[in-house]
Amino acid sequence: MKKTFFICAAIAVIMSTYSCTKLDVPVESQYVKSNFPVTDADYTALLGTIYSNLSSSYAVPYWRMQDMSTDEAILPARDGNFDDGGQYRQLHYHTWTFDHPNVIGVWQWGFGGINTCNRIISVINNSPSSATKKASSTAEVKAMRALYLYFMMDLYGNVPIITDFPVTTQPTNQPRAKVYEFIESELKSVLPLLPAKSSNGPTNVAQYGRPTKGMVFALLAKMYLNSGVYTGTTRYQETVAMCDSVQANTNYFLDAKYRDIFLPTNGAQVNETIFAVPYDQQIPGNQFTRFGFFYYLAQAYGFNVGLSIAMSTTPEFYNRFNIPGDDRTKTWLAGPQYYPDGNGGFTNQPVYYPAPNATKQINIIPTLTLTGLKPMDLGNDVTTSQSEGVRSIKYYPDVNIIQATRLNSNDVPVFRLADIYLMKAEAILRGAAPTTINGDAQTPLTLVNKLRSRAHAELATSIDLDGLLDERARELSWEAWRRNDLIRYGLFEKEYPLPVMGGKTDDLKMNTDPTRRLYPIPSTELKTNPNLKQNPGY
Repeated sequence: MKKTFFICAAIAVIMSTYSCTKLDVPVESQYVKSNFPVTDADYTALLGTIYSNLSSSYAVPYWRMQDMSTDEAILPARDGNFDDGGQYRQLHYHTWTFDHPNVIGVWQWGFGGINTCNRIISVINNSPSSATKKASSTAEVKAMRALYLYFMMDLYGNVPIITDFPVTTQPTNQPRAKVYEFIESELKSVLPLLPAKSSNGPTNVAQYGRPTKGMVFALLAKMYLNSGVYTGTTRYQETVAMCDSVQANTNYFLDAKYRDIFLPTNGAQVNETIFAVPYDQQIPGNQFTRFGFFYYLAQAYGFNVGLSIAMSTTPEFYNRFNIPGDDRTKTWLAGPQYYPDGNGGFTNQPVYYPAPNATKQINIIPTLTLTGLKPMDLGNDVTTSQSEGVRSIKYYPDVNIIQATRLNSNDVPVFRLADIYLMKAEAILRGAAPTTINGDAQTPLTLVNKLRSRAHAELATSIDLDGLLDERARELSWEAWRRNDLIRYGLFEKEYPLPVMGGKTDDLKMNTDPTRRLYPIPSTELKTNPNLKQNPGY
């Protein structure tokens, strides 16, 4: 997986050179249209661009669209620094426009991925390989195309359905419900041809980061849980059925340590991962440490590179991490700071601010106190305003991070078993009938307590929908599902309370119009394709 991009680039050059010349000379390349792709290595190389495109924007621009538009993440200015034209406050206050850089970039990323899938399907259809190999590889590509289209439908709503390569006519928007039906149909059609997760070993490593039956079940569960939003018709019992289908494979089970799921060394050995986006120092895209760590702690954690000090969570969101003993609370940097012990805990050795405050212990506080002097600005004092805002170390800082790239090696999960438990619990609370798995009664309370038990948190004695939303916040923070959850709960346009933001005013107000549940069709697309129609409210 992690060498795929480079192999694909080489093959792309070879094939483009061949196709661009009409000279009648012998072809000396190993790879030509008549013999590519055939082998497993050929197919791995061919499909690699799908995954390199996915990793390129999933953990930064796409993640920002899903989490920085909520109470879960905020990137405030610090005396004007880190404002970047206001793009982060526009996300946070729902004041984005159709020319916002993430609105444009994520659309191009998603439909670029879809176009790549369509191109690869056309290559497979014309390849000399066996019908069986063609079918299994096409199923993998179609599953990835469905995932890309799901991201686009969730963000933009009425989007085009594009399956041709090359595209000969400019596409039109399709109703969101029709896009939903297409994705569902595609996933069901490829399901029999995809592998099931095997036990940890070479086969599982080869499957890691690629579609499996489990990924399809998880994506369908997510679609069915949000079906009321996407189509107007709820499908909670189908949500439970898809979750049951994931759980039927006993190779998925909760890992013993919550922290291990997100370490820089995570990967195929994580038992509850259903689908993840792989990252390392050669695969760009994961920069959580660059944007979300506290710069003055870098040396204490074993590295020394230039980092942002800006991105944090809001006090309102952090207040949910209030359960005694909960390991998930340790994924945040809050309060007086001490040297880490290398095992997810801390020593008793304090970390101090740099000179001239070198005798003062670093203390990170949840409060975000707006100055009122500049938009969404906290000021820039080292020991006060820079230290405001609890930082996430869920994707634990990678000691191999270097100044040139500032990349993390932490793979980022898209679907994991913990989310399956919580989706099933919510569907049951919303009216679906509970089920039993291997003699284990699957009630909302037992499902939630499986996760609390793993996190060493105090067990719940009861659970309702509000409590479950808070549990999703604790378990799935910074995993790019918060916007999706708040929309389903009807809370996405709920205004952030002023006391949480320090009580100061800077004349910025959140746009609470429900049309903000969808992002606009980008300005660049409307200019080049008159067949596209803008979403309401823009």
